[in-house]
Amino acid sequence: MSVGETIHEKEAPSAGLKKVVVASMAGTVVECYDFFIYGTAAALVFSKAFFPAGGNEFDAIIAAFATYAVGFVARPLGGIVFGHFGDKFGRKKLLQVSLVLIGAATFLMGSLPTFGQIGYWAPALLVTLRFIQGFAVGGEWGGAVLLVAEHSPNKSRSFWASWPQAAVPIGNILATVVLLVLTTTLSEELFLSWGWRVAFWLSAVIVFCGYYIRTKVTDAPIFIQTQKETEHVGTTSFGVVEVLTRYPRSVLTAMGLRIGENVLYFLVVAFSITYLSVVVDTDTAQILWWMLIALAVHAVVIPLVGRLSDIIGRLPIYMAGAVGAGTWGFFAFPMMNSGHDAVILGAIITGLVFHAFMYAGQPAIMTEMFPTRMRYSGISLSCQVPSIVAGSLAPIVAVSLLSKYNSYVPIAIYLAIASLVTVVAVLVARETKGISLESIDAADARILADEKAGVPA
Repeated sequence: MSVGETIHEKEAPSAGLKKVVVASMAGTVVECYDFFIYGTAAALVFSKAFFPAGGNEFDAIIAAFATYAVGFVARPLGGIVFGHFGDKFGRKKLLQVSLVLIGAATFLMGSLPTFGQIGYWAPALLVTLRFIQGFAVGGEWGGAVLLVAEHSPNKSRSFWASWPQAAVPIGNILATVVLLVLTTTLSEELFLSWGWRVAFWLSAVIVFCGYYIRTKVTDAPIFIQTQKETEHVGTTSFGVVEVLTRYPRSVLTAMGLRIGENVLYFLVVAFSITYLSVVVDTDTAQILWWMLIALAVHAVVIPLVGRLSDIIGRLPIYMAGAVGAGTWGFFAFPMMNSGHDAVILGAIITGLVFHAFMYAGQPAIMTEMFPTRMRYSGISLSCQVPSIVAGSLAPIVAVSLLSKYNSYVPIAIYLAIASLVTVVAVLVARETKGISLESIDAADARILADEKAGVPA
């Protein structure tokens, strides 16, 4: 028997795995619908509806993207809280709570009065709801991917766990379709007045569907077994402090893996909208059509890359994505400046393909970095903390650089530096393709046993 295999390993998916995949994807679709709606609205609507006009056209956009960043600041806190209780009580229960919070916050955003109606209370309330939304999203991702990864066979974990990642562009597609319908059927005046609110209110319908689907699944056997063992020995060693104490290398490596990926994604799906709208002077509906096509390609490519990660390995695939991301800004913005539809679409699609090469394997890689008893905390912390300095700041940094230098080159350099951080993280990471989660738990248990016995490390 080779290293990493166990006598309990099943090479074929369990009967309920597809149901678990659907349940995880349902929640992620809601999460990304809400987040994409907010990001698009921040670029197109919020700068006009919730903030006073500044000295130039970029000031209000930067202010709107600052509220966008608030959600990312809240995500690590949500990851810590949801991770702690998710490791203690189960992934499913916490996922249901996060889904309701996300939906409620998004629905209420669509009901807010504007700056013209209540002044600075408008952005204050928007920031509050954005914080709640971000807090819930911070706990959503870790639980959703773990629900699948912990049910998956060792040899195909990356493929199955990549499906919740594919739900991200699906949620974005859904949001884009809603925005396209609204922007093409309403005048710009009506869309800015009340049309955008409909997109936020529709979140309630999607949340209801996602919540119902998630009631039909259970936590993975490996988690249930670990929970029983923890209760039996009276262990309470889980949570963020335990993760940082025992697995600092895994946490730091996982954070590094996220930096380039996160910056690339939000430059492509958030900042590109602003760039095409303000610099290239492109019609909003046209931009959304490009995004719709590119996101559809993204959704198809992610599980294919997940399968490739199971065949070739996690790290070579991730490295290809990181290197590609580092080059994207230098050729993508000139492609956008060309003004040709096919060329612009090619730039957006290429960016999302590079992103898929990193994003598809993340759930498997991070799942395989931590033992079950602290896995939710470990991957939530590792995933969400970088979102503060990467995803949240990327559109703000990009708009600021564009405003100051009136050139895409500093933005491309910024992305290249972020990608270099991820390249270094890949170089120091350990290849875990095919490893069993039971072997990771067994190694963790041996360390705990040695500590109790006083055996030196």
